[in-house]
Amino acid sequence: MASVLSPELINSLRAASIEAAVGNTPLLRLRKLARVLPAGVEVYAKAEHLNPGGSVKDRPALSMILAGERSGALRPGMTILDATSGNTGIAYGMIGAARGYPVTICLPKNAHAQRKQILRSFGVELVETDPLQATDGAQIVARELAASDAKFFYPDQYNNPANWRAHYETTGAEIWDQTAGRITHFLAGLGTSGTFMGTTRRLKELNPAIRAIAMQPASPFHGLEGLKHMATALVPGIYDPLVADEQVEVATEDGQELRRRLAREEGLLVGNSSGANVFAALRLALTLPSGSVVVTILCDGGDRYGE
Repeated sequence: MASVLSPELINSLRAASIEAAVGNTPLLRLRKLARVLPAGVEVYAKAEHLNPGGSVKDRPALSMILAGERSGALRPGMTILDATSGNTGIAYGMIGAARGYPVTICLPKNAHAQRKQILRSFGVELVETDPLQATDGAQIVARELAASDAKFFYPDQYNNPANWRAHYETTGAEIWDQTAGRITHFLAGLGTSGTFMGTTRRLKELNPAIRAIAMQPASPFHGLEGLKHMATALVPGIYDPLVADEQVEVATEDGQELRRRLAREEGLLVGNSSGANVFAALRLALTLPSGSVVVTILCDGGDRYGE
């Protein structure tokens, strides 16, 4: 399969395009929060909230749109359609506006008002779905719409391999380079699972000894937006539980508290899923020997949560 975000393709977008600004985010060492860790243990966070669309989802959205264009599934005059909790929709809206595609997004009615306002600012048409069914319900509606009208290009982020390949080709390689190959543990939450699947696969190719830890909410009813409780949710087709060396859970309250501490102690204004990632990464790091290097993901900015 041809690389959808190869250096050659990225270079072709370099003419001052918004797409060219996706990726190459900083890797930030956590210092104040890490003061309790054993000597010689380091924790880093990949600052994906600094992507131009404000989240880690810029990478897979660009990858899926480019893959659609290359295959001919996405053509001028078509409308991009997908289900999302918000961030992938924002990325579609940004990239769709830049490349000339209308965007329709299905998302739960109880999604944060700030996310809806950002989507509308990009000209995205919103289809609000049953809040009790979360993103699973949004997926069902999106599939029905896609089947009803040939104008729609339905990337289907939960089942599209271009999602995880974006992270295989970029996020994993960046983390390896930014740690100079010193990374020993990678931890990330599961939503579509693309970030974890793609990044882990690339890191494991570079060093099979790297431990990969998948995190998910501790219960079906949670406040960690964008993450899935896999035992009770529609499991994404791109998710393979065998890729993880370990599975861990985080309670909503722990993620929220770490989100607040990241802002006040590290100067990082991020969302609750980022807080959950960092909580789990620090909890893991407390058990590790000197020389361990743990990397996790800051998924999105806190300014889209209204808190």
